[in-house]
Formats: sequence, structure tokens, C-alpha cells
Amino acid sequence: MEIVGLVIGFLFLIKGADAFVDGASSLARLLRIPSVIIGLTIVAMGTSAPEASVSITAGLAGANEIALGNVIGSNIFNSLGVVGICAIIYAFTTDKDILKRDLPINLAVSILLTVLLMDGQLSRIDGVILLVLMAGYIGLMIKQALKDRTQKEEETEPVSLPKSLIFIVFGLAAVIFGGNLVVDNATILAQKLGMSETFIGLTIVAIGTSLPELVTSLVASQKKESGLALGNAIGSNIFNILFILGMSAVLSPIPAASESVIDGVLMTGVAALMMIFAGTKKGFSKMEGIICVLLYVVYTVYLFIR
Repeated sequence: MEIVGLVIGFLFLIKGADAFVDGASSLARLLRIPSVIIGLTIVAMGTSAPEASVSITAGLAGANEIALGNVIGSNIFNSLGVVGICAIIYAFTTDKDILKRDLPINLAVSILLTVLLMDGQLSRIDGVILLVLMAGYIGLMIKQALKDRTQKEEETEPVSLPKSLIFIVFGLAAVIFGGNLVVDNATILAQKLGMSETFIGLTIVAIGTSLPELVTSLVASQKKESGLALGNAIGSNIFNILFILGMSAVLSPIPAASESVIDGVLMTGVAALMMIFAGTKKGFSKMEGIICVLLYVVYTVYLFIR
């Protein structure tokens, strides 16, 4: 029965992501905004909805250690898994704005989070700091979007604004529903196979809540929307740290064990690696994608033996 649930979940993910990317790309053309900006904002926030749901709900319940593990695990998977798999299947160039602005911001907020965790918790004040930075990041995106608006003719005619919004809303709903189905059924299967809940949380739940980013980025790459694909993954990482952990910490301070600090250091190292790979020939090659995926396999083995 769990296998059937997995198949149905993946079908919703794939079809939902297809509609979501079409809607977001069309919206970008209608508003004369570069698709990378849409990827870093609307798409990134939308595909991070599962992480937000899991983490904020955990914060309200006072069990937000889950929030920290979910975000760090998801960010590492977004960088190594999502970007790596996209590069293996469709090697892509790096948008210059992502290279100069968003990848450094991703590294900076990863370093900031790791430093904030070193005192043993993410306090409410830390949460406020993260939320203020999130507001600043969104403001920067809006300013950039207005600056980069263009009147040039598009090769393909976008669909109407109402249809674009319908594609985005229903596509996102299908992606989230499919992601939840996959996570729930994969967790049941893992428990039947005797895997620990800690391992399940750091791997299956983190990967499962990142499935929308993975499928959306793959579909975007296939449609030659590389700015949308990479922007989605990096934008989600920034959103996960600044908004999701910021909101969770404001609701209830998050305790941080020494292992969480180590995971934060690993996440920071991965963020630095993304900058290095993105800067080489201004793009991600298939070989760099393979390295990313292999590193994620090593990370998973490390979690298993830890």
C-alpha cells in the first residue's frame, strides 16, 4: 500500500511542478521580470512550504528541535542533491546575479546561523534578527526586480495573468500534497525496515520536504529555465534559514546540541562549495553535479554511523 502511495505522490509532484513552473515563468514574462527573480522569491518560498509547515508546527508544539534538523538537512540536500541532480541531467550556466549576490548571501546566512547556534540555542532575539534580515532580502529582490524589468519581446507568448496565478496555486498545492504523500509513505516503509526515527528525520523527512525543490528545479531545467532552477534551490536555502528558523525561534527558542553546530558547519562548507562550483566556467558541469551527489551520499552515511 505504501508503494502505491509513493507512486501517487510522485505523480502529483511531477504534474504539479510542471504547472507551477509554467505559471511562474509566464508570470515573470507578464511582469517583465527576469525568471531568476521569480525563482528566488515566489517559487523558492512556495516550494519551501513543506519545510515551513513542519518547522512552524513543531515550534508551536514546543518541539522545534525538529525545525532545526529539518532546515539544515533540507539545505544540504537542496545544495548537493537538487543542484547536483539538475547538473547531472541538464548541465547549466549560472545567472550572474545569483553568482554575485545570492550565493554569497546563502553562504553568509549559513555562517550566521552556525555562529548563533554556538551558545547552545537559537533564542527569540536570534529569531528576530533572522526575520529582519529576511525582510531586507525580500526588499532587495523587489528593488532588483523593478530595476531589471524589460520591454523586450518574448519568444513565447505568456498565458493570461489569471491563468498564470491558477497554474501557480494549483501546481503548488499538487506539489505539497504529493510531497506529503511521499514523506508519509516513505517514513512508514523506513520504520518497517527498522530505521531509527532520528535517521528518518535527518534524511527521509529532510529529503521529502525538499522534493518540491527537486522536482520543480528539474522541470525548470528541462524547460531551459536554468535561472529558475538554481534560483529556486538557493532561494529556498535562504528562506529556510531566515524565515522558517526565524519564525520557529520567535515562537519558541530552539535548543542546539553540539551535533547541530557540526551540521551547521557542514552546511556552511556546502554553501562555500556551491560558490566555487558556480564560479568555475560560470556554471555547473555534469562532473560537478556527480561530485555533489556523491558528497550527499557520504553525508548520509555519516548520519547513519553517527
